[in-house]
Amino acid sequence: MGVFMSGKAASQDASSSLKIYLRLLSYIRPYLGFFALSILGFLIFASTQPMLGYILKYFVDGLSNPEASLFPSVPYLRDLQLVQAVPLLIVLIAFWQGVGSFLGNYFLAKVSLGLVHDLRVALFNNLLTLPNRYFDSHNSGHVISRITFNVTMVTGAATDAIKVVIREGMTVVFLFATLLWMNWMLTLVMVAILPVIGLMVSSASKKFRKQSKKIQVAMGDVTHVASETIQGYRVVRSFGGEAYEQQRFLGASSSNTDKQLRMTKTSAVYTPMLQLVIYSAMAVLMFLVLFMRGDASAGDLVAYITLAGLLPKPIRQLSEVSSTIQKGVAGAESIFEQLDEEPEVDHGTQERERISGRLQVSNLSFQYPTSEKPVLNNISFVAEPGQMVALVGRSGSGKSTLASLIPRFYHHEHGQILLDDVDVEDYTLRNLRRHIALVTQHVTLFNDSVRNNIAYGDLAGAPLDDVKRAAEDAYAAEFIEKMPQGYDTLVGENGVLLSGGQRQRLAIARALLKDAPLLILDEATSALDTESERHIQAALDKVVEGRTTIVIAHRLSTIEKADLILVMEQGEIVERGTHAQLLALNGYYARLHARDFAEDTDLPVEPGA
Repeated sequence: MGVFMSGKAASQDASSSLKIYLRLLSYIRPYLGFFALSILGFLIFASTQPMLGYILKYFVDGLSNPEASLFPSVPYLRDLQLVQAVPLLIVLIAFWQGVGSFLGNYFLAKVSLGLVHDLRVALFNNLLTLPNRYFDSHNSGHVISRITFNVTMVTGAATDAIKVVIREGMTVVFLFATLLWMNWMLTLVMVAILPVIGLMVSSASKKFRKQSKKIQVAMGDVTHVASETIQGYRVVRSFGGEAYEQQRFLGASSSNTDKQLRMTKTSAVYTPMLQLVIYSAMAVLMFLVLFMRGDASAGDLVAYITLAGLLPKPIRQLSEVSSTIQKGVAGAESIFEQLDEEPEVDHGTQERERISGRLQVSNLSFQYPTSEKPVLNNISFVAEPGQMVALVGRSGSGKSTLASLIPRFYHHEHGQILLDDVDVEDYTLRNLRRHIALVTQHVTLFNDSVRNNIAYGDLAGAPLDDVKRAAEDAYAAEFIEKMPQGYDTLVGENGVLLSGGQRQRLAIARALLKDAPLLILDEATSALDTESERHIQAALDKVVEGRTTIVIAHRLSTIEKADLILVMEQGEIVERGTHAQLLALNGYYARLHARDFAEDTDLPVEPGA
């Protein structure tokens, strides 16, 4: 029973490998012309191998009679003597082999590089369509490793393996056909060894695939640890995490090295064993040639032995190709895993050129797929055009989740979110997000100029005057104009050359330039110093005019002017009203306000004051 099950599992494994491999080869379709040229080149190359071996027959025969004619029965060529013909033929065959080698290698490289490019672009473009939950559950190191490392492994399987299969496979066919033609009995004795070689190849290929998968995961770990440390280098240094990170990276790299070494060991044991089998067959062949030589000339025997001696190399390379294919199949599996991920759900059909910004949330409940209890429970409120609605509450009360549901970063199933009386689910994603400007606590800036960071995406190419106006309204112009190249100054990776407050003001300038009817500020002022916050507060007074604004804030001073304040606790709205109404209630909000006020006034007193 166990044997039957393992046999069944093995056949399923083989069929899934074949399916993945055939799918991988489908990416070669755009390059079929180049591929055909490379195959032609490899066929030419393979055909020259037996030619070069067979020429030895004429060379050895020519040693005893150099004046003999090469083609005694051909009218125009009967005067061509072996002494002239053999060197001339060697040069011609070598030239013909060179033509085949160039065609094969060059055009296969075009196919290979095109395939790498297409797969990388497909993976990257696919990343841009994946839902938020994919990024929540996959670390960036493994995703990046897939685009860089796995893709190169895949091309080895798709193109290098095919090169070996065609070139060496056809070499074996041509050599074998020549040997059969020269002495069929001897050649059939040689064939007896082939099943042994086939058995060794199939057992090794399973090992290669398993080990290759482990190597990919280990490589992803190396990339992940390195990228985390680079991104968080300030935290690493300020908290003395160097030793911990060194150990973490050492562990990941050692694991990767061990797995690579294990694969090399499998290959290193397997290749000599195969060679031993092949050369044992050659020894038997030598004996048989001497034993069954019959009336063959010395040239015939030397040519036969030489051609038989050329067989082990292509057979060995053909046997090693399975490891390349298995590596590639393991890489392709992880690539197709990502490409097969469902993209963001977008069944919406509605598109509006401009909306007024009326937001109505009715009986909204939401639960993350991985969590056991709802994050939001029965949330209802209305924000009229031009109103500011503030969400306050402790961390984990569901404020940011609510803000993420409006632009459909996550898909809600219970309740409604209406924008201008149309459910957000009914808008096309692109159109919905055009009407919403979002500023979060974690600002993302790109390693580009200040201008390109403000005028990003749909805003790219916006007139400089509009960019400057947005920067002024966000109180960012004052520090931008002091920079070495002004609006053309590069900000470094994720704005590393700017302070937290400056980065935040650029993000607000970006949102202002978008001029969307709905503005979501998720802890947007938390990274600002008091001076910057005053600037932003003044900017927000301008910004909210004629624009619906949803503000999430820890600092209650930023939301005192809100038209409606919603106090959230464990995913529910526990209080609602204006600042004055909520203070009068003397409940949750009043307690939050008292704590906030105490923190703001709890300043150190100067000695002697």
